[in-house]
Amino acid sequence: MPHLPNAVMWSIPAFVLLAVVEMVSYRFHPDEDTEGYAAKDAATSVTMGLGSLVFDLLWKIPIVAIYAAIYELTPLRVPVVWWTLPLMLLAQDFFYYWSHRGHHVIRVLWACHVVHHSSRKFNLTTALRQPWTTWTVWPFYVPMIALGVHPAAVAFCSSVNLVYQFWIHTERIGTLPRPVEFVFNTPSHHRVHHASQGGYLDRNFGGILIVWDRLFGSFVPETERPVYGLTKNIDTYNPLRVATHEYAAIARDVAAARDWRERAGRVFRGPGWQPATPPEAGLPGTAGSPEAGSPVAGAPITGPESGPGAGRAEPVGESAR
Repeated sequence: MPHLPNAVMWSIPAFVLLAVVEMVSYRFHPDEDTEGYAAKDAATSVTMGLGSLVFDLLWKIPIVAIYAAIYELTPLRVPVVWWTLPLMLLAQDFFYYWSHRGHHVIRVLWACHVVHHSSRKFNLTTALRQPWTTWTVWPFYVPMIALGVHPAAVAFCSSVNLVYQFWIHTERIGTLPRPVEFVFNTPSHHRVHHASQGGYLDRNFGGILIVWDRLFGSFVPETERPVYGLTKNIDTYNPLRVATHEYAAIARDVAAARDWRERAGRVFRGPGWQPATPPEAGLPGTAGSPEAGSPVAGAPITGPESGPGAGRAEPVGESAR
């Protein structure tokens, strides 16, 4: 088994130092055009990050067992050497893009990822606001294991990807030189991703590279100032509620659903999905009307106002975007 470090654990001192530096910078050089820091919000983000370290250890037990079984079954082997690591990082970043995108457009996956978007601030502590239910992520990396990449190498690449994304959670950096902005995920691109207004919803899913978004039609540049948070904010700093509020909303919606088709939609359709109402002449939202069913079903991504999250109807309860 390759002995590779956990980049996240090694980077914790740097995370703390850089977050403190950013906090101090806002104290001495405030900016009315940025969100800055709020003590309760930052404390919640840090608590969510510490909790994620604990819960990730629990989720790793069954996930490692599944990965190990797949790795033993495949005849393929990719050696962990200096020239294969960059290729593994590239492959992991590709599958991260699809995992991230999936966690925005499938509600039960969004219930995990919504934690990271629940802050109305955007600073380095926001990067630490991690979910406690990351059991939804592992299926997206099965192809790497099946192709012979050792599970430890996949875990290492994932930790490198997560560490990279720490520094892009800031409003203190504007735009970088054009070649950098074209290839890499940057603070400007990631501010768009955390914004809650329509043209920015469900955009810029890349981890290290932004080229995946450019290739697959989900890229939008930063133009107007982002408004951070969810389309319906949860107004709580309670870490347990931050971690579970969308699962609770799903449970309520499933309990109130009229049939199994609607129950499935409440779990597996998009976060803003609404079932078609019974046909009634002259009323909006009836079957066959533009408002019926999923507001984006079958819609191609063609521009800033289209795509997985554009034009999405407001969700029921706390199923917030």
